[in-house]
Amino acid sequence: MTITMSEQDGLQRTYDASRDAEILYNYHRFHMTLDKKVDAVFCLCSLDTRVAERAAQLFLDGYGSHLIFSGGVGRLTQGRYDKPEAQVFADIAIGMGVPKEKLLVEPLSTNTGENVRFTYALLREKGLHLNSFLLVQKPYMERRTYATFKKQWPDPDTRIMVTSPQFTWSEYPNSDNPRDLVINIAVGDLIRVRDYPSRGFQIPQDIPDEVWEAAQRLIQAGYNSHLP
Repeated sequence: MTITMSEQDGLQRTYDASRDAEILYNYHRFHMTLDKKVDAVFCLCSLDTRVAERAAQLFLDGYGSHLIFSGGVGRLTQGRYDKPEAQVFADIAIGMGVPKEKLLVEPLSTNTGENVRFTYALLREKGLHLNSFLLVQKPYMERRTYATFKKQWPDPDTRIMVTSPQFTWSEYPNSDNPRDLVINIAVGDLIRVRDYPSRGFQIPQDIPDEVWEAAQRLIQAGYNSHLP
């Protein structure tokens, strides 16, 4: 999408959001080196079913002894599925060959903090004491997922890694995750990365000037529908 922005001198120039969107997208991703020696793959569910496929494939490749899906009905999945996100994702994993008895499904959470807290409660209820997780999320939510887990998981010694479907920015958008929606969410998540530590939701994360300035241009261009 190409849109027009007014400059202070009254002239107009063409603004292509792609470059700034890519800056944000790359900032949100960690590109962590993954270690198979984790207790569980912990998938945070959403509108992007490719995240379920990534989590299931990692489990099938030997990561973890449990596969956790956490997610109820969130803002972006209201009316999209006929069952909780976690059950939709679990069905995908079963279809890929993951044994049902290896799955843990948390179907009530509606945001990232609840994903973390409700899953902790579920594990305690089942008598499972897991000390390491491979978190799987959308690419543009890796950073906020990591920061939220580090703040809200009760055991500070728990080891975590974060990954996502392996797409570059140009490859990621599709019909279920359209480009403008993804940009809006990525912008909103950056603001949350800045603001949520002071509210006790996340640990602080550095935001380079280049990333912050890219977000401000996107907001000025109208990508503001998912701001907190």
